[in-house]
Amino acid sequence: MTALPALADIAEEYEFLDSEDRYRLLIELGRKLEPMPEALKTDATKVRGCSSSTWVYPTRLPDGRLHFLADSNAAITKGVVALILSAVQDRPPAEVAAMDIRQLLEPFNLTRELSSNRTQGVPNMIALVRETAARLAAA
Repeated sequence: MTALPALADIAEEYEFLDSEDRYRLLIELGRKLEPMPEALKTDATKVRGCSSSTWVYPTRLPDGRLHFLADSNAAITKGVVALILSAVQDRPPAEVAAMDIRQLLEPFNLTRELSSNRTQGVPNMIALVRETAARLAAA
């Protein structure tokens, strides 16, 4: 499984693509997520408010950094999750908790590029990631 590219690298490529190619880029990005075991796809890991079934599961690396597993039954949504995780993956919890993920995603203008069904769960995904990071940073 290929590691997720840096968010800045994705943004650089995304900027020069038309809408159809942006969809393709998101789908390809989603394919780079490492497989999430079926046993982790539970009600507890399900992202609320998504029109598709989407799961995010936080883990900690041995050095304490956050690492997320995620999946969705919709290719575009899976790509959006991967985009969010590109901003936070393998960073210390305190750093993730302090990040303005929504601002980091602004260059992608997801609300303009994607239907409201595709983006309605984005705030909940971001909240889940930040709340998890804050909880782990405080522990």
